[in-house]
Amino acid sequence: MSPGFYWNQGLDSRAIAQTVEDRKQEADRLIQLGLDAYGRGQFLEVLPLWQEALTIYREIGNQGEEIKTLNGLGTIYLNLQDYSKAEQSYQQALQIARAMGDQAGEASILVSLGNFYENQGDYRRALEFLEPALQIALNMGNQAGEGNALLGLGNIYANLGDYSRALESLEQSLQIARNMGSQAAEGLVLSNLGWVYKEMADYPKAQESYEGALQITRDVGNPVRESIILGNLGDIYTSLGDYLQAEGLFQQSLLIFRQFGKKAEEGITLASLGKVYQNLGRYAKAEEYYKESLNIARQLGNQAEEGGTLRNLGVIANLQGNYPQAESYYTEALEIARRIGDKLGEGSTLSGLGNLYHDLGQYSQAQEYYQESLMIVRDLDNKPGEGDILIGLGNVYVSLGDYPQAEQSYEQSLQIKRELGDRPGQGNALVGLGILYSYLEDYAKAREYLEESLTIKQSLGDQVGEANSLHNLGVVVVLLKDYPNAEQFLRKALVIYQNIGDKVGEASVLHNLSNIYQIQGDYNQAEEFLWAAIAINEQLRPGLTDPQKISLVDQQAVTYEMLQSVLLAQNKIEPALEVSERGRARAFVELLAQRFAETPESIVTVAPPNLAQIRKIAAEQNATIVQYSQIRQGFTVGDKKYLEGSELYIWVIEPTGKISFRLTNLDSLLAQEKAGLVQFIAKTLCFENYSCLRNIRVRQSRGGSPEVIREGDLEANQRTEPKSPNSAEGKVSGQFRKLHEILIEPIADLLPSNPNERVIFVPHDSLFLVPFPALQDASGKYLIEKHTILTSPSIQVLEFTRDRLSQVRMTHPLGKTGEVLVVGNPIMPVLESGQLRPLPGSEQEAQNIGKLWNVSPVIGEAATKSRVVQQMQSSQIIHLATHGSFDSNVPLESWVALTPSGTDNGFLTAGEIFGLNLNAELVVLSACNTGRGKITGDGVVGLSRSFISAGVPSLLVSLWEVPDYATALLMQEFYQVFQENGDKAQALRQAMLTTMQQYPDPFEWAAFTLMGEAE
Repeated sequence: MSPGFYWNQGLDSRAIAQTVEDRKQEADRLIQLGLDAYGRGQFLEVLPLWQEALTIYREIGNQGEEIKTLNGLGTIYLNLQDYSKAEQSYQQALQIARAMGDQAGEASILVSLGNFYENQGDYRRALEFLEPALQIALNMGNQAGEGNALLGLGNIYANLGDYSRALESLEQSLQIARNMGSQAAEGLVLSNLGWVYKEMADYPKAQESYEGALQITRDVGNPVRESIILGNLGDIYTSLGDYLQAEGLFQQSLLIFRQFGKKAEEGITLASLGKVYQNLGRYAKAEEYYKESLNIARQLGNQAEEGGTLRNLGVIANLQGNYPQAESYYTEALEIARRIGDKLGEGSTLSGLGNLYHDLGQYSQAQEYYQESLMIVRDLDNKPGEGDILIGLGNVYVSLGDYPQAEQSYEQSLQIKRELGDRPGQGNALVGLGILYSYLEDYAKAREYLEESLTIKQSLGDQVGEANSLHNLGVVVVLLKDYPNAEQFLRKALVIYQNIGDKVGEASVLHNLSNIYQIQGDYNQAEEFLWAAIAINEQLRPGLTDPQKISLVDQQAVTYEMLQSVLLAQNKIEPALEVSERGRARAFVELLAQRFAETPESIVTVAPPNLAQIRKIAAEQNATIVQYSQIRQGFTVGDKKYLEGSELYIWVIEPTGKISFRLTNLDSLLAQEKAGLVQFIAKTLCFENYSCLRNIRVRQSRGGSPEVIREGDLEANQRTEPKSPNSAEGKVSGQFRKLHEILIEPIADLLPSNPNERVIFVPHDSLFLVPFPALQDASGKYLIEKHTILTSPSIQVLEFTRDRLSQVRMTHPLGKTGEVLVVGNPIMPVLESGQLRPLPGSEQEAQNIGKLWNVSPVIGEAATKSRVVQQMQSSQIIHLATHGSFDSNVPLESWVALTPSGTDNGFLTAGEIFGLNLNAELVVLSACNTGRGKITGDGVVGLSRSFISAGVPSLLVSLWEVPDYATALLMQEFYQVFQENGDKAQALRQAMLTTMQQYPDPFEWAAFTLMGEAE
């Protein structure tokens, strides 16, 4: 419109003034509505209200209100993590204020920009705005502006670790607030002082400041602010390890926030409660609160809080050993942090990923994440964060055995923490050094560092830190053989753990106290401590998911092993067997009970079997059961185990109910072979293949369970082509004889003489990798020639597979046409490294087996994942002849290969199988490594566990890369015998005996093992 036109010439000046005033009132009303929504944490509702108000203020030329509105919009954008628009709003407001010569407004906007950059973690940039804001306020004699600027500066100095300047600034701000008689400002500054004292670990002064702020807030009648301070006090008690007091304060705070509809604050408080339960070891409860907090953050569009809560959930998943879920949470948090430009959040998430990969044993990857995180915190000049990450790097270097580099990292962290006056951080770095010197067997120096850490934790009133230092110190003093003082340290730790309700810590101390008494030969007292530890550990399981239970069982396994040793030292052979069974496959048993229950959604707790039940299972199976238990002697130090020698306990339970016990000492294996049992088995399974031997790696999980990792090329997990004669066959044969000497000779006289009678082996840890049929006695005779062999993850699992077999046979009798599914040589899917090669041998295998069952095999293009899965659910026998692979890090990502179609990649994973409901009596996985997976205290987690969980009572799986040619013969023989006598174990035995006549190398015929039911 041209400025030359006047469209409202009939309005007089009084009417125009009235209109301007009306419009201002409308804008003011919109501002108030926005403030109401802001109070509820509904930032998205605020935005259009204030944008409309801004338009009105501009139209009526009210620049003063325009500045205030732009400032407010900047805060809204900041809460919505739209950082570019937040900065743009603040800068527009600053430009207008300067153009108007409004110094008070300019100072206010400079403080807002300082707070903005504080939020970004760019503390040096924040100072560039806050320092001139303070100067303007001083020049104007504007006490309110001076106090605000000093408040912002105090927070920045604290974030930079300059606590003395932080306190100085805040004390000045506090004095101004008191001089002005502004209780609201005084309460706010006291809260910030409380936060600084908390960061300094001066918890008494922090508490005093917060309580002062709380009293003021109550006096002025601000319940929402009161609730915030209650949460601050809860943080103090969390830091002190007084979790029950912290829980009460957070619950009070939560109640008030909910009463006033403060959703954002409610979400933060729920996360704080999650932290309390995390520290108490109540991970399921912590996860519940974190997820509730996450939902609120997403409802409000608060991406920064969403990312922070995802990191918390990542920590919980990692603590429980649910590594895939932890990685998923961290990855999502990292994506959010990078998208919204949250550099602090990015650094924190990368550090969390470092922790995850350290726990996975992937130390190089962990180191990369820590280094990337370290670069970010150094760019931000975040000294406290730098010190924390250096501790994580130190832990990685310890795990890699690079002790000089570990020491350097810990020392750098300690120096930073001392410069900052960060006493909690100093204590943490000292613990790292203490554990490092324990590995170096310099126990005196380890004790020195841990005692210094203890002094710090005690002076801070940090109960958690004190208990942890006492605990680690007690272990080191045990290693120094100073048992009276060791017990004193451990008992002090025990009292603290009991007072604060830390069940995990309590159980761990009880375990280590039992060590002292076991060493000194007081087995009764050692037994008492171990039973107490087990009672606590078993209280932690109900309500957990299957992966959570697996992780917990894995970490608790060594306590069951020690109790077996203590009981056997007292000649309590049968109670020791009960404990051996009690400590294995507990999560699996409860999973099976729940899956096959009438109401699967209910929480099921299954009591471990007693001797009468064990005898009953052996009788029902009509088999001799051999149960192994590897015993690792040692102490827990930090997250590591000191393993000192090992024994193998063997129980034999005959069908008559007779129970016998034998013991094998494994020290001779280490002396003769220069390898422990885990490594010896892993090398044996390489069959002298150079690439396999070169790439093999043995590690221990967090719970001490051994894991065999082989990092070979893609072909290592595929069915193989014919190989040339093995020049090292004699050496491999010697390895199988050695395993026979260790595992079979001690009990050979207890095994049945009739080769048709069944022997069910219940392995433990690395023994799950043993091909029992291939073990050779001194005369060269294989075990399969003398016995009919099966395996099971535990004795009690046999009870469930037997019951399941009865259910399956009630569903459909064997032999009905269409109930046998045979799959062979699908169109192979593609991995990152290329397409899996076709298997013409497996196609011929499928054709031959199809003829035996009078069915048409599903081959090639027809063998799509969707079709096969659909047919699996109505089949009684399932035979899959294809490629297979296992993933020991993420076992539910283990797979068998099928034909891709549409968006389906063709890989049928263990995780997908786990979710199926199958009524098959038998599944045969004629593929590579289908019996492998992640070895845990709960057995092998992978394809085999998933199929049994899905309802399959009998499963035939492989332990290595099976050769195509020999496998085809073995499978045809297996089904021919099975059709004749209906006994799967006998069928496998006869198939192996037949195959070895043509292919005598165990590599060619001994890979398969039958799990579950024979009939």
